[in-house]
Amino acid sequence: MNTLYLKKNEDRRIRAGHLWIFSNEVDTARSPIKSFSPGEETRVVDSAGGFVAMAYVNPTPLIFGRVYSRSSGDRLDAELLAKRLGQALELREKLFDTPHYRLAFGEGDYLPGLVIDRYGDLLVAQLTTAGMDSRRKALAEALRATVRNARIVFKNDSTARELEGLPLSVEALEGDVPDEAELAESGAKFVTPLAGGQKTGWFYDMRPNRQRLAGLATGGRVLDVFSYVGGLGVLAAVRGASEAICLDSSETALKYAARNAELNGVADKVRTERGDAFDVLARLHDAGERFDAVSVDPPAFIKRKKDHPQGMQAYTNINRLAMRLVRDGGWLLSASCSQHLSRDELRSVLGRAASKAGVRAQIVEQGHQGPDHPVHPAMPETDYLKSYLLRVLR
Repeated sequence: MNTLYLKKNEDRRIRAGHLWIFSNEVDTARSPIKSFSPGEETRVVDSAGGFVAMAYVNPTPLIFGRVYSRSSGDRLDAELLAKRLGQALELREKLFDTPHYRLAFGEGDYLPGLVIDRYGDLLVAQLTTAGMDSRRKALAEALRATVRNARIVFKNDSTARELEGLPLSVEALEGDVPDEAELAESGAKFVTPLAGGQKTGWFYDMRPNRQRLAGLATGGRVLDVFSYVGGLGVLAAVRGASEAICLDSSETALKYAARNAELNGVADKVRTERGDAFDVLARLHDAGERFDAVSVDPPAFIKRKKDHPQGMQAYTNINRLAMRLVRDGGWLLSASCSQHLSRDELRSVLGRAASKAGVRAQIVEQGHQGPDHPVHPAMPETDYLKSYLLRVLR
């Protein structure tokens, strides 16, 4: 096994708990980066040769190594994977009544490079690193030991794989990849596209935020912007909203939203609107439409640091347009999954948006991702989802 030497003092962050090792932290004179192969396991030591951690590495991306253990005797094999997955499952079974949740959340579950969503006996996994991808067989063994009779799909179409030099693919371990997945959430039932859907099919991370706003919208009109398959809009209708509009640019997503409304017996309360969110919100305002609750949960407007100025403007504009549609005393749920947008920056965005919309806004609650997306205390990168629940006054 190769030994990875860190530069002087570069072990401090790792010893404090962080799981990433950047290429510029490596003592390349003693452990040349090109001497390692993608996915290789290595002992990480400090400049004096003292043991720090076990990690797997990849010489291609900026994140050169990912720590998987603090014990020198551990190997990233089926046994260790099964142990970590068992711990992850134990947490979810304490939190949820039905087997529909994110089963593994990468570094948050000490499983770097692995994301798994569960839909009953169907497990949809994304392997985003060479280290995890090269252990596909061991992972399948561990998953079968953790969830009996599991059907396993590797939905490896994330662009994160390209940074690791990995191909994109979607495949089932046995049989064909299902076209869709079924789940239950907050007392409602949903069907979501899988093979051709976004990410791993569903956005479990927004569950508590959906529950909160849906509970406040009883008897009122709801606008679900960037609705995808209607997770919030349909739930609001189930919880007693008089009307819910699901707005998205995807025709496929809105077909599923309509189907989910039918599935829950609220088709008469839910309608869909297809188009660019910025254009549709402006048109709804001009038409005099007003809503008791509006949700704005856009895709990441800031995917890279260089996108920050333009992304900040986009977040300000979309929230300004949304605030203009909220009735006096109504609610706005504003969320962002952009890693490069901080919680403080989102709050500033909302302040500017309120000023430009000519309304007064009160932050009532702050939220983040659901508990099946646990945050690693030494890794702020795992605390990625920011949300604010605001009361809008005119």
